[in-house]
Amino acid sequence: MQSKDYGDDVLAGDWRRPRKGTIPEVPAEAGLVAEDPDSGFCGAVIGCDKFGVTLEDRFGKRRVFPLTKSGFLIDGRPVTLVRPTGTGGAPGSGTPGSGGSAGTGRAPRSASGSIAVRGLRAKVAKESRIYVEGVHDAELVEKIWGHDLRVEGVVVEYLEGVDDLPAIVDEFGPGPGRRLGVLVDHLVEGSKESRIAAQVSSPHVLITGHPFIDIWEAVKPSAVGIAAWPRVPRGVSWKDGVLSALGWGEDVRAGWNRILGSVTTYTDLEPSLLGRVEELIDFVTTPEP
Repeated sequence: MQSKDYGDDVLAGDWRRPRKGTIPEVPAEAGLVAEDPDSGFCGAVIGCDKFGVTLEDRFGKRRVFPLTKSGFLIDGRPVTLVRPTGTGGAPGSGTPGSGGSAGTGRAPRSASGSIAVRGLRAKVAKESRIYVEGVHDAELVEKIWGHDLRVEGVVVEYLEGVDDLPAIVDEFGPGPGRRLGVLVDHLVEGSKESRIAAQVSSPHVLITGHPFIDIWEAVKPSAVGIAAWPRVPRGVSWKDGVLSALGWGEDVRAGWNRILGSVTTYTDLEPSLLGRVEELIDFVTTPEP
């Protein structure tokens, strides 16, 4: 079982009552991630001028906060944001809420296209989890969404298949504040996987999936350097059939390493996988009513 190793809770301690004079001032430079503890809004700095600082969260939502406000959180510690010196504001900043900047002012992006969190520290994992079918699925999710998952404190585990999914869900014990998201291969109407998924019914569980027989096929052929994924005859193991048709030998692990090594960003993956993983992340991280 694969999972992330999360450290101590960076939010531990009575940070809402810091001692007078102990709150440091931090320049609001582009890409710096801060949280407003009053609203819970967390995002990267994309602009800062005399009117305030603009934060953008990983969904692209933006909010403007006055620089006179104290008590922003960075890595769980209270700070006061100030305008960067000698620049007139954060690089690429404009009027807050104007929706854009050019050049190097854009905040850095992770492999999934989200705002990259600079100086990310270990975070206690949430009780909620995301399950995927196999180790290859877990490695692909980690490569593209690993940064996002560590920011959110979400653990991904693999199941070695979904034949026993109903029992696995029961063992997990989903409930309020303990959600479970499951990514299933070949989740199409009439498939074995769809029949198994239909046996699970809980408002705290979301089962979704992509239409491909195997996670390999969710990588765009152009990223791998082939025209298309081979059509594998019935009765032949899909991975073995692909390796044979492409002349890649018989080592499944070596074949997967070759595919995974060709993936660098979300643009190398099929949209039908991207949407489902983002949906699962949203499901297990969005606070319940």
